[in-house]
This record gives sequence, C-alpha cells and structure tokens, in this order.
Amino acid sequence: MAEGEEEQKEYEILPDDYTQYDLSFKIIVIGDSGVGKSCFTNKATKNIFKENYNATIGFEFFTFNIKFNDKIIKLQIWDTCGQELYRSLITNFYRNTSLAILVYAVNSKESFESLEMWYRELRTHSSPDIKIFLVGNKTDLTTERVITTEQGENFAKLNRINKFIEASAKDGINTQSTFIEIAKLLYQDYNQYKDDEESNTNIERTKSNMSESEMSQKLDGRSTTKAKKRKCCK
Repeated sequence: MAEGEEEQKEYEILPDDYTQYDLSFKIIVIGDSGVGKSCFTNKATKNIFKENYNATIGFEFFTFNIKFNDKIIKLQIWDTCGQELYRSLITNFYRNTSLAILVYAVNSKESFESLEMWYRELRTHSSPDIKIFLVGNKTDLTTERVITTEQGENFAKLNRINKFIEASAKDGINTQSTFIEIAKLLYQDYNQYKDDEESNTNIERTKSNMSESEMSQKLDGRSTTKAKKRKCCK
C-alpha cells in the first residue's frame, strides 16, 4: 500500500460550498495582525495564497467540509483581525467556539510575545472546554526566523495547548492538514461526549430499574404478610 492510501480512505475533503452536514463546529483564528492568519486559512480551505494580502477588517468567514466514515463535518471558520482597534469586537466571536487557532509568525518576536495576551483573553471569554491549536506560521522565511521550534513547543506545553504546529501558508505546509486534524479531534471529542451521555443514561436507567425492583419486593413482602395475618384470623 502506497504512503497515504490508508489515510485517504479515512476521510474525504468536500467542496467548501457543500451544504449538507451532520455536525458543525465553530472555529476562531486569532493572533496579531500580519502573522498570516488569512493566508493560512485561505491556503487550507481554497488552496489560494496571495503575497500581498490586505489586513482583515473585522473578520472573514470560511468553511471546511470533511467526511469521516458516514459523517459529514462542517468547520465554520471565523478568521479575525489582529488590530487593537477591533479587539472588543473579536471577544464576541469567542462565544460558542469549539476550537481556537492561535497564530504567530516565526519571524516576529512581537507576535510570539503577544501569545500570552491572546491566550489570556481567550480563556477569559470562551468556554473552559475549548480546544486550542498553536500555529507558528511563515516557516518558509528561514533566514528571518527568530522564534525556534522549541520555544513554540514550550509555550504549548506550559499552557496545555492541544496541538502545536509549524506551518507555511506560502508553501502549503501543514495548512489543510491542520484543519483535518481539527476535524478529527472535534469528531472524536463529540463521540466521546455522546458515549459518556449514553453511559450515564444507562446508569440512571439501571438505578431506576433497581429501585423499581426493590419497591416490587417490598410490596410483595407486604402482600404476603397481610395474607398470613388474614389466614391466622380465620
């Protein structure tokens, strides 16, 4: 079997305008302006890269559709701006978000140092159960790199981030694959939640059945006692 054949059978990428789906998850992309958030998301979802991409004002919306087995999953991706001017607007997008992609550029020390602020803001305004991917973008700028892989790994480890990835929107390295991993993680998390709910329901049913059984035994015992008393009195 050629490399990648088994993985290809596991999922199928569907067009971004595909309308049918079984599960939908909200994704938010955050980070400083200029780190390549829109380029990264465009490359992953549309296979498009622009050298001179205008800074996002407010947000851009993308979709990523993927089929696992017989389930179609839609990722609703909100690519946000990084300017301080729109910071209060961005916090509104944290609500009901399943996963956040926190992006910095490996050639920008400032964007890496800003991760603490973005992470703190994310934890303040989002659900405690939110998943987080950390992406070090622009690895194609090898001669300009100032943030090492180890620094990214350490930040992810210290903050218990679910996944750390280095990527290049320009070269398409770890762009689409990042969203495939996101879809897999959220799908698995959903299945685990569903299994736990079913397990808890079964436990409650078992408790309920035991209670009914115990009550039945008590009632049978009372009936037997009454019958004996009536017999004694004859």
